[in-house]
Amino acid sequence: MNKLPDDLKSINSIHELSFLARKIRKRIVSVVSHNGGHLSSNLGSVDAIISILKVFDTKKNSIIFDVGHQCYAYKILTGRNDNFDTLRKYKGLSGFTNRDESLYDIFKSGHSGNSISLALGICKFKKDFNIPGKVIAFIGDGSMTCGLAYEGLNNSSFANNLVIVLNDNSMSISRNVGAISKYLSKIRTNLAYLKTKKKIKNFLDELPIFGENLKNIFSKFNFKLRSLAFKDGGLFESLGLRYYGPIDGHDIYEMIRIFNIVKDSDCPVLVHIVTKKGKGYKPAETHPDKFHGISRFNIKTGLNIDEKKETFTDVFGKSLCELASGNKKIYAITAAMDRGTGLSEFAKKFPKRFSDVGIAESHAVAFAAGLSAAGYIPVFAVYSTFLQRCFDQLIHDVSMQNLKVVFAVDRAGFVGEDGESHQGIFDVSMFNSVPNLECYSPSFFDEFKKCLKIAIESDNSVAVRYPKGSELFKPSWLSLNDKLENYRFYGNNKDILIVTYGRIFSFAAKIFDDFPEKFSILKINRIIPLDDNCIKQACSYKKILFFEESYFRGSVSEIFGLNLLKNEFSGKFSTHAINDFVKHASVSEQLHESYLDYEGMLHILEVI
Repeated sequence: MNKLPDDLKSINSIHELSFLARKIRKRIVSVVSHNGGHLSSNLGSVDAIISILKVFDTKKNSIIFDVGHQCYAYKILTGRNDNFDTLRKYKGLSGFTNRDESLYDIFKSGHSGNSISLALGICKFKKDFNIPGKVIAFIGDGSMTCGLAYEGLNNSSFANNLVIVLNDNSMSISRNVGAISKYLSKIRTNLAYLKTKKKIKNFLDELPIFGENLKNIFSKFNFKLRSLAFKDGGLFESLGLRYYGPIDGHDIYEMIRIFNIVKDSDCPVLVHIVTKKGKGYKPAETHPDKFHGISRFNIKTGLNIDEKKETFTDVFGKSLCELASGNKKIYAITAAMDRGTGLSEFAKKFPKRFSDVGIAESHAVAFAAGLSAAGYIPVFAVYSTFLQRCFDQLIHDVSMQNLKVVFAVDRAGFVGEDGESHQGIFDVSMFNSVPNLECYSPSFFDEFKKCLKIAIESDNSVAVRYPKGSELFKPSWLSLNDKLENYRFYGNNKDILIVTYGRIFSFAAKIFDDFPEKFSILKINRIIPLDDNCIKQACSYKKILFFEESYFRGSVSEIFGLNLLKNEFSGKFSTHAINDFVKHASVSEQLHESYLDYEGMLHILEVI
């Protein structure tokens, strides 16, 4: 297995490069089957990455991956094959590009749409200081539903050292939606061009002596044919880019030929390649959405190895369908993740009250504000990490208008192996900065259902945040009345009070079960705004320990502490929250390292 990009320069046989591609795919499938990860997108991009590294010298040219979930082959070919078994493991290789991991990774990645803008920054510097070399932005077609990509395209005309490789597999995570997807599909399926090209290529392949020379002549003619078929690239060429495509993204010979041409281009270029998501592994080819992000699986069957438990996402999907059956004003929105957010069934049952807006979270919130102003009850289901893109819309389009929008915030808190870019630790800080908004953080499924019902029936905008995976330890002494309380105290110890919410409450409850006299617990259900009576009652304790699976600045614990001071609290208050970006590891390892699990909380109790 080749370890460095330079090794590819010595391979001139397309047969050998194709064999290398098969070996890399086999390696990726093997590791992901044990570690979990992004499979379909990575299998589809192998041939293109080999072709790029074959043509473009990484010492002179910069390569930026959009999202980064299609970079596994790149990692293998840039000196990380020996460590590839550690992918997504604690202190192992990241599942995305990571500038702390390798000099070949220019940016840490995880969110889509930014590669063109990032590339343009490097293009500008190279141009101003006369530094040779191209900057390649490798972007999936799913990212072309993201508005930021077009902000970059709109400003790209100056960058004659820019090469955009558009990896078109007609999918992001779910099936792509919108006009851009249809536009690419029209290009991709232009039969007059594709059929003619294939017939000529097949004819030339059959000529034993002159075929190769005639192929080179046909290559030059091919660009004229392409221009006639696609009217000079349409949208992309109107934005100042020279368009090449569509090109078979699994034809290494053709891609190498095209990349050698664009390497010497004197203007910004977009190379449109068409790939098959899941290429080389039949289960992933058949069900690319199921193998986009997957946990451990059996290679032979493609079936998940880990026990399937009901998750908060599952409960959300079922509960929203039940609520929507009795309320025709409920309207669900997703940003390219109907399956990931549990809305697939809702989309089938209520197609007229469902919108997948593509990877366009900011638009989703503004769209929801418009729906709300007109009379709908919009429910935007979104991962916490992707909600970060919507801060302006939260403030300007929802809060300032005092509109009612329900935010179903999935993957709140630690999410595990996806790493720094995906941890859901900043949403509470955002929500605490937004007026006219309430936020609930349930610990268990039955609480979650009640929170969702409260959100639907409220006159205000309400966020309900919930973690990845299933509910944890649920104590027998926990009572849940018909009406969910904003907070609840448990225990008789008046010296020490543990305050927490969401998933972390389970660990506090387990310790309380084992050591019932050691402390009391305050469980908060509505975390924004905090209830004044809750703070006043807490002031009667001598020591208060706050445990929070969220970023400290702007957190519930910070607001709680400030309110204690306002109420002239004379005891000791300490908070245990997150103070930095969280690296990839399992959720249990992340909780343990942050002292937010059973052992960590017990240790802090023992040393106070």
